[in-house]
Order: sequence, then structure tokens, then C-alpha cells
Amino acid sequence: MPKVSEEHRAARREQIIDAMLRCVARDGFHKTSMAAVVAESGLSAGAVYLYFKGKSDLIRAIAELVAGQGLSVVLDRAAVDVPPPHQVLASVLERVIAIGDERGVELHRVALQVWAEAARDHEIMAIYRREGGRGLAAWATYVERAITAGHLPSDADPARTAHTLIGLIPGFMVQRLFFEDLTPASYAAGLADLMGDPDPTR
Repeated sequence: MPKVSEEHRAARREQIIDAMLRCVARDGFHKTSMAAVVAESGLSAGAVYLYFKGKSDLIRAIAELVAGQGLSVVLDRAAVDVPPPHQVLASVLERVIAIGDERGVELHRVALQVWAEAARDHEIMAIYRREGGRGLAAWATYVERAITAGHLPSDADPARTAHTLIGLIPGFMVQRLFFEDLTPASYAAGLADLMGDPDPTR
């Protein structure tokens, strides 16, 4: 049946993405070849190449996965009862960690390597610019609603503020590499402190 076929295809695609994530987290971006991904996935080379032509396709899928999950959190939190920025930040970071836990990999280790690769690979840079543009739009929408809700100054610039909030996400992931006890809650509480929120648990 078509529905079963689509479910099968989706499961295979996720299986290959998971294999890529594990390879990069364990062996590094440059040492990870498509042959390594094939071996890690447990599928045939033909099955893997049916879904992904190469590493760039896999990186695009990973970028879209992480960005898409983050976007959904931001937009969901902006939709009703708009919470303060530190709560949205904590929710996004918790979701990123959850994605890694679900897939059995420390996602920040993969992200740092792929970001570094984007500095020299124009195709990967284009992927992140596109996803970054979507993220900026989502965060700017949240900022506009947070201003209306009184969480941010009325004269705050949505685009500038969105850029700053987005920048806190890779900041957390870099620090997580060195400070393994850093949590989304404690990191977000620091933002609340900077903003003068007397009750960061709100």
C-alpha cells in the first residue's frame, strides 16, 4: 500500500541520517565518507544513494532537521501566551538536545564540525544561509509579539534582537563541548539575569 511504502521510505531516510550523525560525531566530518555512512547504516550502497547523492545532501537534511525543529518551537511559543525570551531560548535548546538523545548522538559535536565546514564550502554555506534566513524570520516574529506582550522594550528592533537571540544558540553548543554540566535551564537563566528578570523560572 502507498502509505506503507511512504513510511518505509521515511524510516530508511532517517536511518541514513542517523548513521551520518554517528559517523561525524565519532570520526569527524572529513574522515566521514559515504562508504562509512553506508557501513554504519547497515544498508546497501544502492539503498543509501537512492536517498542521498553525497555528503552535501546529508548535511542539507541534517541542517533542515535541526533548523526545522527549532523553528517549530519558536513559532509555537510565539503563537499563544507569548513567554519571555529566556523561556523560548530554553525550549529551543532543550529540543536540540532531545533530537540528539533521540538519535543517540551529541548533536553539538556534529553542529560545530559542520559549521566549520561551511566556512570553506560554498554549497554548505548556502544551506545554512537559507535555513538561517528562515530562523531569523521566525525569531523576528517572536520578538514582535514579545514586544507587544511587554517582555521587550517597545523600541526594540525585531531583526537586531532576533540576530542576538539566534547567536545564543551556537554559544550554548560551543560551551556544552567544554562544560558538560551546562543545561538549557541554567544558560537561559543567565539571559534572564542579563535582562533583569527577577524570576527566571516564570
